[in-house]
Amino acid sequence: MPLTQLPLADPGSPDLSSPLAFLRRLNRDQRRGQLLATCWTLLEMGCQAALPIPLGLGVQAAVDGAAGGIWRAAGLALLLAAGAALGTVLSHRQAVWNWIHAACQVRQLVARQASHLGAGLSRRIATGEVVAVGSGDVERIAWYVELLARLRSAVIVWLAVSSVVLAVDPVLGIGVLLGVPVLAGSVWPLIGPFERRYEQQRALGGKATELAADTVAGLRVLRGIGGEELFLERYRSASQKVRAAAVRSARIWSLMQAQQILLPGLFVVGVTWYGARLAASGELGVGTLIAVYGATAFLAAPLRILGEAAHAWSVARVSAGRAVRVLSLSRTDGSAEASLARPAKADLHDPVSGLTARAGELTAVVCGDPDFAGALAERLGGHVPQADGEPEQPSVRLGGTELDTVPLAEARAAVLVHDKEPVLLSGTLAELFDVPSSGRVSVAEALAAARSDDVLEALVDGSPECAGDPMRARITERGRSLSGGQRQRLALARVLLADPPVLVLDEPTSAVDAHTESRIATGLRETREGCTTVVFATSPLLLDQADRVVLLRDGRVAAAGPHRELMRTDPGYRAVVTRDEEAAQPVGEAV
Repeated sequence: MPLTQLPLADPGSPDLSSPLAFLRRLNRDQRRGQLLATCWTLLEMGCQAALPIPLGLGVQAAVDGAAGGIWRAAGLALLLAAGAALGTVLSHRQAVWNWIHAACQVRQLVARQASHLGAGLSRRIATGEVVAVGSGDVERIAWYVELLARLRSAVIVWLAVSSVVLAVDPVLGIGVLLGVPVLAGSVWPLIGPFERRYEQQRALGGKATELAADTVAGLRVLRGIGGEELFLERYRSASQKVRAAAVRSARIWSLMQAQQILLPGLFVVGVTWYGARLAASGELGVGTLIAVYGATAFLAAPLRILGEAAHAWSVARVSAGRAVRVLSLSRTDGSAEASLARPAKADLHDPVSGLTARAGELTAVVCGDPDFAGALAERLGGHVPQADGEPEQPSVRLGGTELDTVPLAEARAAVLVHDKEPVLLSGTLAELFDVPSSGRVSVAEALAAARSDDVLEALVDGSPECAGDPMRARITERGRSLSGGQRQRLALARVLLADPPVLVLDEPTSAVDAHTESRIATGLRETREGCTTVVFATSPLLLDQADRVVLLRDGRVAAAGPHRELMRTDPGYRAVVTRDEEAAQPVGEAV
């Protein structure tokens, strides 16, 4: 089966009723691959298990002095060796494909879920948990799915060898038939403790990953306040907990590994001892004894596979449980889907805060709490799943239609939320602006509105290979070579180019100077003329350009009107905008 079929066009709909059901569905989704892997592994293991037969025949022929028997045994051994070699190559190739197929399918499912939940994903589950599922857990799930074919083959070969030995000597056959499952079952009492320790290890690893991600993201701030050592100590403590948990898991795993070597060895010694007694008494021929010994010794391979399956099952069940938790998250509890009609001509209303952004207007929102402003901006872009234990809130409405009930892709196309800390992906400037757009705003117009002339010059200076063309200039990862204000303006130009029907901006000019901010406010007003725009800001330069300003206090609309009128009539508004507590006193009141 060629690898070119990956990634999958459709990863399918997983069974999320339980971790076991999830693993079974992954196995069913690659039925052909599993069948081929089973067949090739049977060829490999069957030929290896049968090799002692020509060896025993050859020894017996040598004892009897039959030269023809020796040649026939040699020919049969050569044929079986060729079959085993062919089976090894094909089974390994198919096993790798099965592993990649399962890993790719789970990764695609996780990526699709992350895309579906959008900004709500991080509120429902820790970032470290998602990273752990998308990396280590995927590999362990794929390992278990790939191992199933080898496990089936090992069981079939064990039954076949037991049948042959049973035909040679009933006592030996019964010993082989019953000894293998007993030895394989000896490892199962250790699986429960191993699973508990491994699950604890994975949970601690996810927390350490989350802490590392937070530290890296806030490294610049940490350096500014001298907090690197504090966070380093926290990460060191978290990593030591992960190490200790891994050591506890490894202790049981090492015991399981020791069992897989010691017990099969004792089993082979016991069978060989009994067979040697039969050969010494004349009840068993020397060649037959060698064949029985070889076949019994070969059973160590199926026993190792059974032990590996026990380990794979224990870690895969934990990993599948984590994957099921991520994939079970839903964007909304409702199942009905609605459709938006003319979103550009519809008002955007949030019933929780009472905020209404009128169609075709530039609405500025003033809020004294930046965290609340950021959360409200996310809500305006569509339903954000509530964290566990939080009451469900009513949905934002666009023209009377609840965004909860609209397919996520349609909701995102209608309402675009521009985060206060946007991410610039590495690549050329042309690639950065290669986004879906209405075509109404050109790249040049978007850059001009964001006042990005100096940004273009900096990109050209930093990219000699662009030959003076800023669109060919390269942007480093997350735009590290640019200042905060330059990154902010490029990100603003990108959303202006997209030109969505409804645009929500959260502090789009917080990192630029007042002169540039004034020019951006003018450019924003001109570019979004006649389009619905919501700007969360406290800057008078932006507020003065708005058609309507809404003041939020304690999570609800407290006042609305033009900026200058609110500055004159509302002391609370004046206090937030001027950042002056004394401004909250009514005009003319003695302080």
